[in-house]
Amino acid sequence: MAVALADSLFLSISPDAARTKVLLFLAVSMAPFAVVAPLVGPFVDRMKGGQRMVVVLVGVLRACVLVGMASSLDSLTLFPLAFAALILGKTYAIAKSAIVPNTVNDEAKLVESNSKLGQIAGITGFVVAGPVAALQLIDTRAALGLGVVAFLAASLNAYRLPKMAVQVGPTDAREAEELHSPSVVAASIAMRTLRFAVGFMFFHLAFWLREEIAGTAWFGLAIGLSGLATLGANFAGPHLRSRMRVETMLFTSVVFIVVIGLFATWYDRVVGGIVLAAAVNAAAAIGRLAFEATVQRDAPDANRGKTFARFETQNQIAWVCGGLIPVIVSPSGWLGFAGVMVIGFVGAVMFWRAGGIVIGSRGGRARGRAHRPR
Repeated sequence: MAVALADSLFLSISPDAARTKVLLFLAVSMAPFAVVAPLVGPFVDRMKGGQRMVVVLVGVLRACVLVGMASSLDSLTLFPLAFAALILGKTYAIAKSAIVPNTVNDEAKLVESNSKLGQIAGITGFVVAGPVAALQLIDTRAALGLGVVAFLAASLNAYRLPKMAVQVGPTDAREAEELHSPSVVAASIAMRTLRFAVGFMFFHLAFWLREEIAGTAWFGLAIGLSGLATLGANFAGPHLRSRMRVETMLFTSVVFIVVIGLFATWYDRVVGGIVLAAAVNAAAAIGRLAFEATVQRDAPDANRGKTFARFETQNQIAWVCGGLIPVIVSPSGWLGFAGVMVIGFVGAVMFWRAGGIVIGSRGGRARGRAHRPR
């Protein structure tokens, strides 16, 4: 869908016009979460048949949306269909996070399971880019048609997922206690910091590189390396988990962007900015694996659909807020890199003060369930 509907926000219009369009894009990117958080999350938890049926329906509906897009490429109908695609994409992300704990028997495998899903997504994205681009040259509808086939295949394969009983009761004291535990609060702080940095760095490079020679090529290289860094981080996640706790993974991810931000600020070159962009995306990928594993482990009694919908909303708000700063202010290269360093430093301090290092442990899930009445 992204290839079929590709249109440049930055390269075909003036910087001032691009700034206005990007601000509009950031506002629109929040809209799906306004639907996902209050409506879709509880729906995922309460729907008869559980999260598996949600994944099945999402696949079918996304295929239908692409069929609608193929017949509305020159119509205003395309915009509500794109909005529906965003909502369905976020719905799947929430259902996926809710399903993972029910497919593994050992909490130590949570990071590995989340990592495999990230690896599959990253590899598939690279593999499919070539064929989709070729189809796009033939006809945009052909590219969208391949997406229809893929979503229908995903929907059929979703029936292989185990049936799960979902929690349908309202938020109770135990759920509230788990979601406000030091480990979960600290993990959410680290994740929002990383997402803030990702949003900031993406738009900082997008506008700063416009003024550089071969800025378009540099920006394309930054996006490509960031994608590879994210994929590599998903492969590295399980190996890191075997050597450290998830709390340490989160803290290390935040500190990592401080160190690379310091290097990029000192180096003050385009290459340093590209390296920093890749590092920030890699750190965010590692952090996401650790964050999801922490919530899945330390909040076993929470309604997961609603919980992950809320966290996804918070993370997206952080991404939008991070992106707004360089769009409005347009700092110079080194100043933007220094900004990433400051963002990481503040996040690391907040994570430490929230108790993420001292209190978190491998046995968090066992503690969360120990007080249940028999």
